[in-house]
Amino acid sequence: MISVSLCMIVKDEEASIGRCLESVHDLVDEINIVDTGSTDRTKEIVSRYTDRIFDFAWIRDFAAARNFSFAQATREYIFWLDADDYLQEKDREAFRKLKETLDPRFDAVVMDYVVSRDPYGRAQLITRRNRLVKRANGFQWKYPIHEILVVQGEIFLSSVEVTHEPLKTKEKKRNLSILEEDIARNGLTRRSHYYFANELMDNGRLEEAADCFASFLEGEVENFEDHIAACGNLAHLYHARGDDARELHYLFKTFEYDVPRADYCCRIALWFELHGKYRQAIFWYELALKQELPNDYFGLMNKICWTWAPHVQLAICYAKLGQLEKAYEHNEKALGYMPDDPNLLDNRQKLESAMQKKAAGAEASAPDGGGSAEENR
Repeated sequence: MISVSLCMIVKDEEASIGRCLESVHDLVDEINIVDTGSTDRTKEIVSRYTDRIFDFAWIRDFAAARNFSFAQATREYIFWLDADDYLQEKDREAFRKLKETLDPRFDAVVMDYVVSRDPYGRAQLITRRNRLVKRANGFQWKYPIHEILVVQGEIFLSSVEVTHEPLKTKEKKRNLSILEEDIARNGLTRRSHYYFANELMDNGRLEEAADCFASFLEGEVENFEDHIAACGNLAHLYHARGDDARELHYLFKTFEYDVPRADYCCRIALWFELHGKYRQAIFWYELALKQELPNDYFGLMNKICWTWAPHVQLAICYAKLGQLEKAYEHNEKALGYMPDDPNLLDNRQKLESAMQKKAAGAEASAPDGGGSAEENR
């Protein structure tokens, strides 16, 4: 069994730090908490779980703070979380099993990062992170904001999901100002260009964000996931402006960087659906159902587009075209994922009633077929 040090950086996290540590404290062998200047009860709550609490003067550099936290670790592997992350019970069991069975030849373990869940608790919006890394390798964090952990070697893809559930508002202006400082020092790199556009959008500077995303797409591709996301954000921005043509243009442009993905097929389908073009919408929803969730993704993925969402919309589109049997078929498939959903159950009743009326009408209008051949001439 491997041994694990949990390493975290925190500041004013009294609302969520207890939930986080309660979910993992008995799964790890050491807890290292680096505080960057809390003025609330964060340290008091943390002290219930560990006495390894370290202070780090905030220098507006998340990578520096995380590297300091990693330097406190003493065990074989390092596991990192943010205060608004936690493990659900099923993932606690998966983590326990991972710890017992992980082959020490692996240098890093990738885990799904669940940003939101559907009404049944299944992962909806997801991305991935290198979450568990071998301490002896000395892996380091880079970039003062939107920092990344740079790893190499043998990577293991785990079934453990880390759930992200913020309980306080993100400091948007702080993040933008840190990024602007980094750009002033190091110039506008391909990576900072992309994140600068994101921060402009998050801060409501939408015209500037659109221009920044567009100029980013003109440059070379370093990380194709960033280009796909930039196209998606531009489509969102143009949708908000009511510029339908440019919205659709950027949705299709995602196909320049990877094979069609179900989430963008669904967004294209919805575009056609909202324009009353149901045949085209059906084509794209059905194409979404044929796609497999990529194994190598690290960008944000809307997992429902690979499961129930296309079926729900196909039921609507087929009903609009009067193809009630097809509509019913897809509504039933959606119910297979969400058997208690009141809207789907209501749709089932309405479709059954409509099909019965349609069948009764067809029967009433059909010739009775009686009498002799002579009488029916």
